[in-house]
Amino acid sequence: MEKKLFKILFSLFFCISIIFASIYISLPEEINIIEGEKHLFSFNLPIEAKINSDKKGVMYLNNEKVKENEINVDLNQPFSLKFAEKNISDVDFNIFGLSLKKAKIDTIPNQKLVPVGKIMGIRIFTDGIMVLGTGYVNGEDGKIYEPSKGVLKTGDLILEANDKEISDKDMLTSIVQEDGKEIKLKIKRKDNIVYEKITPIMSNEDDMYKIGIWVRDSTQGIGTITYYNPHTGYYGALGHGILDVDTNELMTIKTGKILKANISNIKRGEKGTPGELMGIIIDTLKTNFGSVVKNTEYGIFGELNNKNKSLIENNELSIALKEEIKIGKAYIYSDILGKGTEKYEVKIERINSLNYDISKGVIIKITDKKLLDKTNGIIQGMSGSPIIQNDKIIGAVTHVFVNDPSKGYGIFIENMLKEEKNI
Repeated sequence: MEKKLFKILFSLFFCISIIFASIYISLPEEINIIEGEKHLFSFNLPIEAKINSDKKGVMYLNNEKVKENEINVDLNQPFSLKFAEKNISDVDFNIFGLSLKKAKIDTIPNQKLVPVGKIMGIRIFTDGIMVLGTGYVNGEDGKIYEPSKGVLKTGDLILEANDKEISDKDMLTSIVQEDGKEIKLKIKRKDNIVYEKITPIMSNEDDMYKIGIWVRDSTQGIGTITYYNPHTGYYGALGHGILDVDTNELMTIKTGKILKANISNIKRGEKGTPGELMGIIIDTLKTNFGSVVKNTEYGIFGELNNKNKSLIENNELSIALKEEIKIGKAYIYSDILGKGTEKYEVKIERINSLNYDISKGVIIKITDKKLLDKTNGIIQGMSGSPIIQNDKIIGAVTHVFVNDPSKGYGIFIENMLKEEKNI
């Protein structure tokens, strides 16, 4: 009898746990709302939510102004929510009074953007110099040394050497060569600042002092500008961050610029081999279109030079939040064929509104015959191409499916705009 009761209780507990887990997974960790616009919700879940705003009198629930800064909402019924001004709110999803999950509601300014779709050269310089790895030094005494082993780590950013700010590889080399004495280094490691000391070794290969590391101080490539925000003067591009090719870590930048790129060849994508744009980046005063001030997982951001805003060819469009996106026809903007920015038809195949990889919010398939004939789908360099549906900007192309170049991922435009706010 006791065993039977235990089995029943265990089965009941297991079923309840599965229900709770499925509800937890279906709940968002963040909700974005356009400032001043009514936002409709339909969770259809047997739980409640307590919404706490940081300001009183700015919330409207079902078109009625809420006097207090806290409300309780039954998520089993559809409801509408609006914030009259910029606001950040906490949401506590609860069941039977027990907290199940917490989230944030953030407001995005109600402003229009210009979809761009221009392919540009991108050149960035790291904040300090990045350590790619450590190695050996053949000493003048015939012995092998590893002066940086256990001291420096892959991904470290060397900011200073002997109290001098390091701006490039040549500067570090110069300090190492000064007298061969112990060098004091200031290093950024993840989010921490650490200090280390290294003694250079005289190499018998070229009679130079070395500390046995490989480093990088800059990188460049080709990508697409997604939008220009006429209200802030900023642009957003790529839809994903620039990662170091050796460490696969997001590069921390000090400065950067977007430049003219002359495309010399288009390598078509094939199953198992992504295609790419090949070209030459032209770095002159006349071809410098703007700065890069931030490299994030949501894309790169910066300001356009006033004299080079001629690359803005399109009209302003409203944005659509992820809840407005529909399965079906959409377009991307790109000047990939060198005839100015053109619209190419795509299909939204899936909307991953709860995907924790923010660069993979939607799955798109290229359906435009002209683009398929030229590229066979999405290729490297198209990252950042704006995605348009129902005359609204919904996101940007980010990645291609390696085994099917006609398909790829896109980021929601709301994620890029939220990151732009933090510049």
